[in-house]
Amino acid sequence: MVEIAEKVTVTRPADETWMVLAAFATIASWAPNVDHSCLVTEQADGVGAVRRVQVGRNAMLERVVEWEPGRRLAYEIDGLPPIVRSATNTWRLEEVGASTTVSLTSTVDTGPRPPQQLAARVVGRMLARASRQMLHGLERHLEERRT
Repeated sequence: MVEIAEKVTVTRPADETWMVLAAFATIASWAPNVDHSCLVTEQADGVGAVRRVQVGRNAMLERVVEWEPGRRLAYEIDGLPPIVRSATNTWRLEEVGASTTVSLTSTVDTGPRPPQQLAARVVGRMLARASRQMLHGLERHLEERRT
């Protein structure tokens, strides 16, 4: 299993940052690497909500597995290459004065054998790049809302 963490500090309060993340279906409106997103469940938020995201030619389903308003959102990602047994993204918010530190941790499991671990590192690097894009997109989106 490989875990990759990225973070950014935004000059917005945690509750405002959470509102953007909690609008689960609208990730395409602020994440530059997501071409399209929509809900596939009637449930729009909370544990069990599922969205479909389109990234280039790849479509993935993301199912919420943790939902702590204002603090944490985690979802499992389905639709990655078959070598990936499981992948999870976990967003964490920590308010620091008038700012919020937003961290995004990607966890990838491809199996215990050395070739599988190598594959996990490769997939992890891809997810880290995507995480940086999402974090910076979130930061830009929140700054644009300010003006």
